[in-house]
Amino acid sequence: MSDAPILVSTQGPTRVITLNRPAALNSFTAAMHAQLLPALDAAAADPAVRAVVVTGAGRGFCAGQDLNDADMGNATDGPPDVGAVIERHYRPLALRMHSMPVPVIAAVNGVAAGAGANFALLADFVLAARGASFIQAFSKIGLVPDCGGTWLLPRLVGRARALGLAMSGDKLPAEEAERIGLIWRCVDDAALMDEAHALAARLAAMPVHAIAQTRRVIDASGDLSLPDALTLEADTQRELGRRHDFAEGVAAFLAKRAPTFTDR
Repeated sequence: MSDAPILVSTQGPTRVITLNRPAALNSFTAAMHAQLLPALDAAAADPAVRAVVVTGAGRGFCAGQDLNDADMGNATDGPPDVGAVIERHYRPLALRMHSMPVPVIAAVNGVAAGAGANFALLADFVLAARGASFIQAFSKIGLVPDCGGTWLLPRLVGRARALGLAMSGDKLPAEEAERIGLIWRCVDDAALMDEAHALAARLAAMPVHAIAQTRRVIDASGDLSLPDALTLEADTQRELGRRHDFAEGVAAFLAKRAPTFTDR
C-alpha cells in the first residue's frame, strides 16, 4: 500500500478517500491536511462523482490531531497557537465537508477521536463498525471540541448529551452512538465497506443536487422561525422545480419507469 497520507480511488460514480496513517491511527498532520482538502475539492469539482466515501486505513478511522506533528509547534518556542491550526486546517475542512455538492458517507472502521470524530460526524451518513467508537477527547488535554464539534453535537444529540460527551471525554461505542442518534447506523465490522459502497451506489443514482439542498435547508432550519423556514422551502423548491431531475422524476413516475437523474 502507498505511504501517501491520503489514498483516493474511484468506483463508478463513488469517490473513496482513505486516511492513510494506520500506524498512528490516521491522526491528522499538516501533510495529511495538504492532501485531504484538495481530494475533497477534486471530488466536489468532478461531475462524474455522485457520492463520496471517507474511511480510514488499518484499525482506526482517525485519532484526531497528531500532537507530535510539527504543525503544533515546538515546546521550546512557547505555547502553540492551536487557534491558528484550527483556522489553517480544520475550519476549511469542516466547511468543505458541509458544502459538498454530493452526499458524503463516513465509514468509521475503528476509533474516531477528537477532530477525527467530528470530521466523521460532518458526513451526511455515518456508518460505523460495531467495534468502532467515538471519543470527544478534547477535555482530557484542556481544549474544547473543534472541527465543528460544538455546532454538530447539540444538533445531533441535544444539549445534555452534547455536554456529557464533550465534558467527560468518555468513549462512546458505535452501538450506543446509533442508539442516541449520533450516527446513522452501526453494522458488523466485516460488512462495513460493502454497506458503505451499497449506500453510496444507491445515493449516486438519486437526484444528488436535491440531496445536497436537503442538507442545506435542514441545517439552516435550526436558526429560522417557522415562517422563515417556509420561505426557504419555497425558494429551494422553486430552484429545484426548474431543474432536469424534477422533470425526469415526474416523467418517470407517470410512465412507471426507473428515472435517470443527472443534475449535480
